Amino acid sequence: MNTRKPRVAALLTAAALTAGLAACAPSASTSAGPAAGASSDTAGQLSGTITVFAAASLKVTFTTLADEFEKKNPGTKVTLSFAGSSDLATQISQGAPADVFASADTTNMAKLADAGLLDGAATNFATNVLQIAVPPSNPASIASFADLARPGVKVVVCAGQVPCGAAADAVEKAAGVTLAPVSEESSVTDVLGKVTSGEADAGLVYVTDVKAAGTKAKGIPFAEAGKAVNTYPIATIGASRNKQLAAAFVAMVAGADGRKTLADAGFGAP
Repeated sequence: MNTRKPRVAALLTAAALTAGLAACAPSASTSAGPAAGASSDTAGQLSGTITVFAAASLKVTFTTLADEFEKKNPGTKVTLSFAGSSDLATQISQGAPADVFASADTTNMAKLADAGLLDGAATNFATNVLQIAVPPSNPASIASFADLARPGVKVVVCAGQVPCGAAADAVEKAAGVTLAPVSEESSVTDVLGKVTSGEADAGLVYVTDVKAAGTKAKGIPFAEAGKAVNTYPIATIGASRNKQLAAAFVAMVAGADGRKTLADAGFGAP
């Protein structure tokens, strides 16, 4: 009895069924969609929104950098929130929805790192030093740091917990001069505002703040400023919902584009 033909027919039928099932099954390349919360589209481009908490002294430069970042990455949005670094660190530790934090000192960044709130290590991206800001006419004739301690001089500084305040304290100790400020502010921009409005004869702010003020204030450098150089770090927050976009912004700030913008504003290299 010849059984060869039925056997061949059975094999052909099995092969056809296998091919049909394979054609119906989804392929590996098309079955996996983008992960939840992904921050890039199908072309691999960045997308989405991030919120950046940044020290008040970074307002001008980070506004510029955020605009540049959005232009280079269509479909992205960078929301900026500026305040004193200590206030921002406190807000983040209490659960404020920030994706990136840029501090005017390493102390406040270290607080978040020690609490396990950062996504990896922070990157130092700039430095800054204090300068005396006075109204354009310099009504109190301030010429040195010691002049700030003269009787009757209305001087304004940052509060001690704020980076510019801690720097002022360090300068006082280095110079052996004790100031009697008429006001202690929560941010360096508030100090500058007191000077430009004529409420103070002088204020201790950063070099970059005086430069940004233009004709509204005059800057008086002093040698003791070199005793308190502030280093600025930046990092992605661990709770960020768009870490890819946050990391890209951090990379821009710390990269060549960011360094140029910061240098143009008067910041030093880290």
